[in-house]
Amino acid sequence: MRKLLTVIGLSASLAMAVPAAGATLAENNEAMFAQMQKIRGVTDAQIRRIREIFQASGMIGQGNPAVTRHPMTPEEAQARLPENAYTYYRNAKFERICGRPYMAPLYDPATERPEDAKVCIDMFEYPNIPLAYPVTWVRASEAAQLCAAEGKRIGDAHEWEGAAAGALLEPDYRFDLGSHGAMRAWHNAKWGQHKTWTYGDHWQRGICAQDSFKTPGCNGGSWTGCGSNTYPAGAFPNCKSALGVYDLEGNAAEHMNLPLAPDQMASRGSTKLGVTEMKGSWFIWDKIRAHEEWARWRAPFWHGSRVLSPSSHRNYHLGFRCFIDVK
Repeated sequence: MRKLLTVIGLSASLAMAVPAAGATLAENNEAMFAQMQKIRGVTDAQIRRIREIFQASGMIGQGNPAVTRHPMTPEEAQARLPENAYTYYRNAKFERICGRPYMAPLYDPATERPEDAKVCIDMFEYPNIPLAYPVTWVRASEAAQLCAAEGKRIGDAHEWEGAAAGALLEPDYRFDLGSHGAMRAWHNAKWGQHKTWTYGDHWQRGICAQDSFKTPGCNGGSWTGCGSNTYPAGAFPNCKSALGVYDLEGNAAEHMNLPLAPDQMASRGSTKLGVTEMKGSWFIWDKIRAHEEWARWRAPFWHGSRVLSPSSHRNYHLGFRCFIDVK
């Protein structure tokens, strides 16, 4: 078997898994699973379930290794940080609140303290490890399953928006409007006069992981033609929301749940869930702003389906992150 782990000099005790030249998707995934166990403490039983979901897909991973060309290595990303990435991004206060490493509490700073949070969000896109490349080619249904495998869940749209805008507010879903299109339009009209981005009140190039490139000849979404040319998570430390969440803009776009009724809200314990919502921008945004995008923006129903549909959308620049309810 090819070498699964490439060790770089981050510390004497921690090795970073880097997709190895010439490795297969399965080999790269196994290296990532080992890293998830070592860095985040994911259990053997959880990894077994995660592996089942990856293997059933045949595409989930950090991109098709035959065509993916990452614009930055983990070594280069580490050089941008003042200390070991695992230490730099570890937050003891957050960990006490959330009960897991590399998660951040969501709350409204105007009225609450971090300790008041009832939900936490992964600080980075899945696999939620500093300087790991985001997982892509994942369906919304698979994202929900992968979060559940670790005792977490997929997030509702308003929770992701709260993380990006720096304040988790009460949900404002207008279920009475009767359609997701009308709900989205109402929401965007409400917040369109108060646009913000994770790092401030106007959009800027160069702040987030958005200056990569599409594979030459990428035809819009083929496995063999489109690389997941993402950056290491956390490579841009200023791409951070006021609540301490990274890469909400840039790198992978992210699956979320848009409930169409109160009993479809993941934040209220629903396992039925609503329809797909694709959050954030992706890795070419500094070059090509393909559509509107800001912290509380809700996208049109592109490639829409129910979140739990086995044929929900997947592509080379679409990933996810998980949430967990605070007990």
